[in-house]
Amino acid sequence: MKFVKALLVIAAFSTSMALADDAAALYKSKCAMCHGPNGEGKIGAKLQGTAVPEAQIVDMLTKGVAGKKAPHSKPLASVTPEQAKAVAAYVETLK
Repeated sequence: MKFVKALLVIAAFSTSMALADDAAALYKSKCAMCHGPNGEGKIGAKLQGTAVPEAQIVDMLTKGVAGKKAPHSKPLASVTPEQAKAVAAYVETLK
């Protein structure tokens, strides 16, 4: 039984690490062009050091910003809700 629990923990850790790697790659391929590779801001807003809650970032990625920007439908058209959460968590590491 302990062996099965250990395998489940390893699988969960591996999955979260893979999702984190995917989030970094997704940010670099879809977001960095406007927000900079380290979130320093270019065409898009500066993300480094911002205090935007993760849920708000997910909403921005999926719903857009009212009156300012449509959802990120073109660069992130195929992003799942889990990937949007992972990218939002990745943005937190840019602080």
